[in-house]
This record gives sequence, C-alpha cells and structure tokens, in this order.
Amino acid sequence: MIALALSVLSSTLIFVVFKLYDVYKVQTLYAIVVNYMVACITGFFLYEGSVEVRQLVNTSWFWGPILMGVLFITIFNLMAKTAQVAGVSVASVATKMSLVIPVIFGIWLYNESLTWIQVIGITLALVAVYLASLKEKHIVINRKDLLLPFLVFLGSGIIDTSIKYFEELHLTDEDVPIFSSMIFGCAALSGVLFIGIRSKKKPLKINFKNILGGIALGVPNYFSIYFIIRALRSDLLSSAAIFTLNNVAIVMLSTLMGILLFKEKLSPKNWGGVALAILSIILVALF
Repeated sequence: MIALALSVLSSTLIFVVFKLYDVYKVQTLYAIVVNYMVACITGFFLYEGSVEVRQLVNTSWFWGPILMGVLFITIFNLMAKTAQVAGVSVASVATKMSLVIPVIFGIWLYNESLTWIQVIGITLALVAVYLASLKEKHIVINRKDLLLPFLVFLGSGIIDTSIKYFEELHLTDEDVPIFSSMIFGCAALSGVLFIGIRSKKKPLKINFKNILGGIALGVPNYFSIYFIIRALRSDLLSSAAIFTLNNVAIVMLSTLMGILLFKEKLSPKNWGGVALAILSIILVALF
C-alpha cells in the first residue's frame, strides 16, 4: 500500500508541475521530451545491475518499452489535441475512465476475482472520476470529434494493461528500475523524432524554462510508473483494485491540491465526485 500511495503522490505532483507550466509559460511538448530523458536517467541511477545492451536485447521484455514509449508520446499528443478540440474535461475523463480496460483484462486474463462490494466501488469510481473532472458547465462534442477521446481512452487503457502484462509475466524485482527507465527512454527518442520532423517547418529554439520544466516533471513521472509496478507486485490487492484506487485517488488528491495551491473553485458536481471517490476507495480497499 505504501508503493501505491507513493505512485498516487508522484502522479499528483505531475499535475502540480503541469499547472506551473501555465504560470511560467513553459512549452509543454519540449518540456515533455526533456522530462522523458530525465525519467530515463533516474531509472539508470536506481538500477543496481550493469547496463549491457546485448543483455537487455536478450530479455523477454525488451520489445515492451519500445512499443510503450511510442504509445506514451502518441497518447500525450492525442490528449493535447482532445483538450483543444473537445475541452480539458473530456480529455481528463477519457484518460481516467480507461481504468475499465485493465480491470476487465485483469479479471479475464489473470483470473482475478472481485467481490460485489468492490464492483459497486469501481462503478462509483467511474462516476466519481466523471464528476470530479467536470469543469465546463456544458460539454458539447461533435460526432466527428468523438474519435479523439476514444483513442485517448483506448491508448491509456492499453498502457495500463501492458504494464500489468509485463509485471505479471516478464519482470523480476531487479528488472523494474531498468524496465521503467527504458519506457521513458524510448518515449524520449520518439519525442525527439517528432520534434525533429516538426522543426523543419518551425525552427527549434532552446529555452531554459522548458529544460527546467522537464527536469521538474521527469522525476515524479518516473516514480509514478516505478511505484505502480511495485504496487502490482505486492499481491495485497488485485490489479483491478490497484488501478481503480490509483486513478480515483489521483483525481481526488489532484482536485484537493488544485484548491489548496491554485485556489480553484469546485462546483457541487465536483464535490460530489470527491465524496464518491472517497466512498469508492473505502469499498475497493477494505472489502
């Protein structure tokens, strides 16, 4: 449970850093790429074994970080596009609602079981995520724009499901730091390629704020993945319960941090979401 709590805290710090990007006018895309580089380096420092390319290539999980790294940068850009086209709330809801995918796969592939009370808790968690994320008074999405939030929902769910798959079948405790590091390393390479293609139209300018913003984001970003894998390896709860608790607790804590640090105001629906989030955590964790 300590690992899960640290994963939630790390993910919430990511939210705080993103908020500060708006305050200090940090260019998100460039900072994100720097963040992936920093997260990769952080993992290498934590890895106690020797880093040999031949040895890594021969591992059963080597191809996983490559695919997930590409998916990380792709989903990030889709989230940004969704926020621009359909609104921030839609992007947030699509991301957090994706917890349904690893929950279903956990029950189907790994024969995990849930009590009826936990099922009710997960259902309440989905409602809580929606209500707590609702910022606009009215959300209107054109039919042609439904593809974007669906792709964010699907991609985010695939990432969480992939993490569980590799943790369950391929990783040892010693592999976790280097596995997490390689995910971010591959995401960084994908981001560099993306920026390189983009710079042909718009020349790249080095900005100290973007680098500093990337460093501030990279460390908690790494530990958000590192600790969620540790939580999955603890066997105290099913992966369905862990992903539910993780997503709902992040929404709840991020909402409270927004109130305390950025003086955000919540609507009655938002407060209802926070209350349901607390109730769902109690039902999933204690029963």
